[in-house]
Amino acid sequence: MKHIWTDDPTRPSSNKRAAERRIMSLPARLTWKDLRGTPRFASVVTRDVSEYGVYVECSSAVSIPPFRLVQFQIEPGAREGGTLPDALKQGRILSAVYRVTPRTASGTPQGLALRLMVEPRRRVLHAEPARATA
Repeated sequence: MKHIWTDDPTRPSSNKRAAERRIMSLPARLTWKDLRGTPRFASVVTRDVSEYGVYVECSSAVSIPPFRLVQFQIEPGAREGGTLPDALKQGRILSAVYRVTPRTASGTPQGLALRLMVEPRRRVLHAEPARATA
């Protein structure tokens, strides 16, 4: 049996993010250990942030492979913003590099997408109050 649709079926939203992404340009730092165990540091600038991730750009090239664990920290003077997610106000956050964008010939800086290793917020479900039964 064939059905003729008179209206367009609803399409799923193209935004599949778990949290809203906000465009913010804030100074930050990355700290990690290279393959030899030597501590490395880089000054970066955030481009967008969310509760669970951040995209940063590096003014100088850094050698960080995907899936490397790094410590991410917004510079202390820049943490005062009211729109900054709570996890980023705390200080250093363990993060995983999940995408590396190389510097382009046109001058776009190297970029790193970081997944913040924070506990996802649990959604509170409205539960019925407990009732005593006899």
